[in-house]
Amino acid sequence: MKVLIAYCSSHGTTTKAALLLKKKLVGDIVVVNLNTTKLQSDLELFDAVIIGGSIHVGGIQGKVKKFMKENDAVLRRKKLGLFVCCMREGEDAKQQLEHVFPVELREHASTIGVFGGECSMSSLNFIEKQLVKRVGNAASKMNQQAIEEFAREFNLYFEASSLGV
Repeated sequence: MKVLIAYCSSHGTTTKAALLLKKKLVGDIVVVNLNTTKLQSDLELFDAVIIGGSIHVGGIQGKVKKFMKENDAVLRRKKLGLFVCCMREGEDAKQQLEHVFPVELREHASTIGVFGGECSMSSLNFIEKQLVKRVGNAASKMNQQAIEEFAREFNLYFEASSLGV
């Protein structure tokens, strides 16, 4: 199984999540940060695609949106996973995920996850620091258990698919 993890990371949290996820997945895993690397491979070369991004001011990175829009038809034919990193929890986090991924892709995805977030003041610009100070939401909430659960579900889905279930 060849899997692409395509993501954007503004401050490194989603990179960390994507690399943790890579370690837990079975197969040949290619990780591409859409912020720093132009995807050179044809998506048809992959058996599955996982798309991830982080939530900032209620939205996901523009490059993730562009990737989904440009590859919509191919993504709907692939095994698909979706994840976000965000500081919100519970129903708020779920609503953010639903807001940033198109309903068609969410319904097609075999696995969806919210991996929590981190806030390192040293990686923020001046305006972001002021917002964090005002909201008081700077604690780390990276959820490694959610990443492990996502990987387990994704791997099980492929095992079942390969057996024709």
